[in-house]
Amino acid sequence: MVPLSVLDLVPVADGSSASDALAHSTRLVQRAEELGFTRYWVAEHHAMPGIASSSPPVLIAHLAGATERIRVGSGGVMLPNHRPLVVAEQFGTLEALHPDRIDLGIGRAPGTDPRTAAALRGIAAARLHAPDDFPDQLVELASYFRGDADVHAVPATGNAPALWLLGSSDYSAKVAGMLGLPFAFAHHFSSRNTLPALEVYRDRFRPSATLAEPYSMIAASVFCADTDEAARELALPAALQFLHLRLGNPRTVPGPAEVAAFDWTDQARAFVAQRQSEQIIGSPETVRAGVEELVARTGVDELMVTTSTYRGEDRLRSYELLAGAVGTASSSAAA
Repeated sequence: MVPLSVLDLVPVADGSSASDALAHSTRLVQRAEELGFTRYWVAEHHAMPGIASSSPPVLIAHLAGATERIRVGSGGVMLPNHRPLVVAEQFGTLEALHPDRIDLGIGRAPGTDPRTAAALRGIAAARLHAPDDFPDQLVELASYFRGDADVHAVPATGNAPALWLLGSSDYSAKVAGMLGLPFAFAHHFSSRNTLPALEVYRDRFRPSATLAEPYSMIAASVFCADTDEAARELALPAALQFLHLRLGNPRTVPGPAEVAAFDWTDQARAFVAQRQSEQIIGSPETVRAGVEELVARTGVDELMVTTSTYRGEDRLRSYELLAGAVGTASSSAAA
């Protein structure tokens, strides 16, 4: 089986706080290290009450400090929201603090709504549709780590983290291939584009000082419990939370009582069924079969798993059952 890793959105449950969610994530990263997961990434999202991972560098520093071996990184930092120099300084500092353990996953999407994206970038909302300067930002970021930029980025120079490109379409797949970088795809919310993007990445790949051959990873939603029925119940709060998001009402992860009381119209049930058809949900045996099928179908080198539950204990248990069913690896060819 390919190496397994964790993608954490630091879910905030209804009736709890961001502090509670961050404490759960701290316990999860420590348990993931014990279980032999390869890396632990946090994702940049903004203005979402149910996600407490708006500041990946701060959170990565905390999680890396609470562990000893597991790689910790961003999945990702949304580069258009930040000046490349600032990102280089932040992740150069992280790499200097935790040598050979930091991953810098770079994304191109805003990770939020247009109004919040404009506030992050200090521009008028209308300018969000200006020509894409992501390639130029990426080149500038890399130059700070190499030390050949006009500005000396301290301590970025000489402390380069492992650089990944993230995507939910074939745009970053093309760039990652041409630059010879590892590529991570967001299968958990863009499954229709998974195979085309991976094909583009492999076709466009050019060997580099980083990689001699393409290295790909996908993120998938997995919910594992003792039985298939228990796993389906475990996955429902996250599905309802996503439905609220699609309806323009982002909120915390709802509890079982709200899930049971929700007005499950035929349209809502169909939406959730479609959403869950792209996920792996079930007992350890069911999950193992689903993981094996997904890895075989996509041919990826690594699988990153994201799980969002109402109770932090259930999320921890899901990863424990997954590790027991599938097995983990403590090292990666792209590390």
